[in-house]
Amino acid sequence: MTKEEIKKQITSWYESDLYSIKDLKEKRMQIQIQPDTIVPFADFLVNKMGLRFIIASAMHLKEGIVILYHFSDDSSGIILNVRVVLAHTNPKIESLTKLFTAANWIEREMHEILGIDFLHHPNLEKLISEGNWAEGVYPYRKDYKD
Repeated sequence: MTKEEIKKQITSWYESDLYSIKDLKEKRMQIQIQPDTIVPFADFLVNKMGLRFIIASAMHLKEGIVILYHFSDDSSGIILNVRVVLAHTNPKIESLTKLFTAANWIEREMHEILGIDFLHHPNLEKLISEGNWAEGVYPYRKDYKD
């Protein structure tokens, strides 16, 4: 699949839920969507378009807590970064664990270090911080406010 074919399929299905689509590099694209559409959008990417979920990453920026969900079109080598922005305070998003068991540990880690509440996650227990910092302390959070 080419980047143009990927863009065409995505915009034909999800145009109203997209904030932006842009090329980052020759084989990398970024799509920003509304956070409440992550589960159906991820399902569409994998089960309709044949992309593969790789991993997710998160960071706290001035605009909010940003999660990047990374997907791959293995046949072309194109990587699609799906970007969502959550509120600084009380960040919440639906868990992808019901679609991908691989999302389990990375969502637990993001919950632990950034305080993101992954709704309907089967087990948001501590993964890395047991005894390292106090409950409710999120070491990767900055001092930004909504």
